[in-house]
Amino acid sequence: MNAQDVETNLDCATPDDPDPFRSGATTSRADRPIELSVIIPAFNEEESLGYLYDRLIETLDPLGINYEVILVDDGSSDRTFDELSIIAARNPHFRIIKLRRNYGQTPAMVAGIDHARGRVLVTMDADLQNDPADIGMLLETLNEGHDMVVGWRINRQDKWLSRKLPSLIANRLIAKVTGVNIRDNGCTLKAFRSDLIKRVPLYGEMHRFIPAMSSTLGCSVAQVGVRHHARQHGESKYGLGRIYRVVFDLVVIKTLLSFAQRPTAYLTGTAVIAGMLSIIGIGAALYAALATPEGSAVVYMSSSILFGSLALFLGLIGIIAATIHHANADVTQARIGEWSEW
Repeated sequence: MNAQDVETNLDCATPDDPDPFRSGATTSRADRPIELSVIIPAFNEEESLGYLYDRLIETLDPLGINYEVILVDDGSSDRTFDELSIIAARNPHFRIIKLRRNYGQTPAMVAGIDHARGRVLVTMDADLQNDPADIGMLLETLNEGHDMVVGWRINRQDKWLSRKLPSLIANRLIAKVTGVNIRDNGCTLKAFRSDLIKRVPLYGEMHRFIPAMSSTLGCSVAQVGVRHHARQHGESKYGLGRIYRVVFDLVVIKTLLSFAQRPTAYLTGTAVIAGMLSIIGIGAALYAALATPEGSAVVYMSSSILFGSLALFLGLIGIIAATIHHANADVTQARIGEWSEW
């Protein structure tokens, strides 16, 4: 997805925008920096949006903070965008982003994250299976000093065979592969520090792996039980067809996490293999030179030189990667604990 694929009805934040963390903000909510951004992707959810708006107002207004709600129309084919436009015209706290076609939940979520201006970001679904009333609990938990709060649906209202069983298997598999034990990776209701989530690369179905991806940044993750309701309007956008994409993304995540945690080991390991192949090539070249002097030794020697050069290159890159990794770890540790309440 590129910039031409996103339309928004409001200007985005600029580098000159006020720092939401600075002290001395005015007491008027309208004049204060935005403290909370709620990001909600929506695809063919025209029937749910009116109810969603009412529930969000009931939850967010009593918090007494300056907030925005970013509603992302993920290329809907019904009247979703029209309903969103009505909501945005009705309440200035609500902003709309329209994608030119249906990209999927993760790209839609990324569009909202990129445009968000709050110091805390909350993501949730538009179908009201997530309960907006739980947002306050997520914020309270986040203010205990965590960088991320992940919701897990304690009484999930979905079909057991087609939704709950695959989710149970996927959660256990993800925990086993990534080493990050999250009870419900598929729950969209999450809260993040803005400076954290904006550093996490997301694509494909990667929204399920945000806690695992964030683990490389040394963040503190909390899990809280949240309510879950049966879908009342529209049709579910999830099915068994997503399984292969989740499995593929899991392989990618495992590779990225392993490299991020031990870059030197992976690079030097590959360098050792290349070095061994180079030595084998030298041995084959010497044998060929003695046994068959017709010139086949040149091929083996050329291969040996290539593998030797690769081993040297990977070894040097490994040293550089180790230096960057340790420097980044020091910076990350220094930033942990930089947290202030509302």
